[in-house]
Amino acid sequence: MAATGEGERGARRRAGEGPAQGLGLPRLPRTRRSRTAAALAVLVLLVATSVWLSPGGSGPARDSARGRTDTLPRDGRRQAARPAIVPRSAWHAEAVSSAPAARYAARVKAAVIHHTSTPNGYDCATVPVTLRELYAGHAHGRHWDDIGYNFLVDACGTIYEGRAGGVDRPVIGAHAKGFNEGTVGIAAIGTFTEGTTVPEPMLDAIARLVAWKLGSRGPDPRGEVALVSTNDESRYPKGTKALLPVVGGHTDGYPTRCPGAALYAKLPDVSARAARLQRR
Repeated sequence: MAATGEGERGARRRAGEGPAQGLGLPRLPRTRRSRTAAALAVLVLLVATSVWLSPGGSGPARDSARGRTDTLPRDGRRQAARPAIVPRSAWHAEAVSSAPAARYAARVKAAVIHHTSTPNGYDCATVPVTLRELYAGHAHGRHWDDIGYNFLVDACGTIYEGRAGGVDRPVIGAHAKGFNEGTVGIAAIGTFTEGTTVPEPMLDAIARLVAWKLGSRGPDPRGEVALVSTNDESRYPKGTKALLPVVGGHTDGYPTRCPGAALYAKLPDVSARAARLQRR
């Protein structure tokens, strides 16, 4: 654009023809010379741009491509999408008037999978009633001030918000004695003892929830993580550093049969699905 502007100003100052000095050739009009110079400048710019945008180079096109994947860390992982979550208000969770404010961990390091030990074969439309019953048992019967699990998943794959504090925050639940801090408690609604079929939509929803809560910078869902026990009633004395599955069952850290043999056997598959969702 600068070369073109100079040509136009030059044309306004002087336009004419005459013999070129020492050559005996006709002189090009200044406007034509300016246009020629501008065309040459554009040609040089196009050549330079084609080199700049070549596969081995850098530049706006490659920077734009990088921008489209800016959620991908260098190892190719990504933050899994947040799944749809039914809020507490939808299942009419009560609030214990004496309940303390929610407590938070620094981050989620592992997922602890449970089953609720409630009947199977339910109509998913009745799940809110089940959640209110679980809430009453945990908050009032066991005096946990709230439902213990962070999330609950039904046979249809619907995910429900459990313990209050914010689904996108690392809320400390009351679901794994000794290992509540830094873990997310996910309960499969039903009883999944040996020989029981675990619904596919439930497994898929648990995997999506795990992938999202662990995050792209969290531990690999297929691996193990070191957690420090905070209670002697767990499988590890208080203060002991335990190496536990990133996606494990309640039984891994506490002497119980939860989440049932059938669901526990599916946890490696859940871990693998979560890892795929994170492009690991």
